[in-house]
Amino acid sequence: MALTIVRDLCTACGDCEPVCPTQSISPFKGLYKIDTDSCTECEGEFDVPQCLDVCMEDDCIIAA
Repeated sequence: MALTIVRDLCTACGDCEPVCPTQSISPFKGLYKIDTDSCTECEGEFDVPQCLDVCMEDDCIIAA
């Protein structure tokens, strides 16, 4: 289970990066990306993925 960022929808605001408990989000070519190997969708830590909670763009962060 992991999430990914839709590059066409990402505004590079960076709000998602600091809230990721597994530090799976990092800058990548002017936008952000999620490392699908380390992303846990916040399972066991939060009720909802924290990046989804702070992202202002609809459908920007989706299941990988």
